[in-house]
Amino acid sequence: MTSASRLSNEGQGAPDRRPGSVRVAPGSIVLNADRTDDERLTLVIVNTGDRPVQIGSHLHLPDANSALAFDRAAALGFRLDIPSGTSQRFEPGASREVAAVALRGNRRVPGIQLKQASETSVQRTPGIQVERG
Repeated sequence: MTSASRLSNEGQGAPDRRPGSVRVAPGSIVLNADRTDDERLTLVIVNTGDRPVQIGSHLHLPDANSALAFDRAAALGFRLDIPSGTSQRFEPGASREVAAVALRGNRRVPGIQLKQASETSVQRTPGIQVERG
């Protein structure tokens, strides 16, 4: 072992105990496994714009960039079914089928740029309160 490699590993302990290491239990985790069929939705999203657009994990879908074409009324009260802190990127002209889940918690949506939606779409997911203005 050279002195440089000995120095770089010295004092760091076992590989799973090094600063920044991730230790996980065996098995797998299913995201949002407790969601009912009423709390799930599949949408096709198309980027009609000329620039890439990303949707973050907790963005209320109807508030997404207006260059994205999809059924916003059906998506009222929903977010993407992806891991927290991640996003999905849509290149110009790209189309993708995505899974969405209903918002939880207080189920209040203050809205970034809330689009107009009919009252029947608000009632699609019980408990969603859309705050306008």
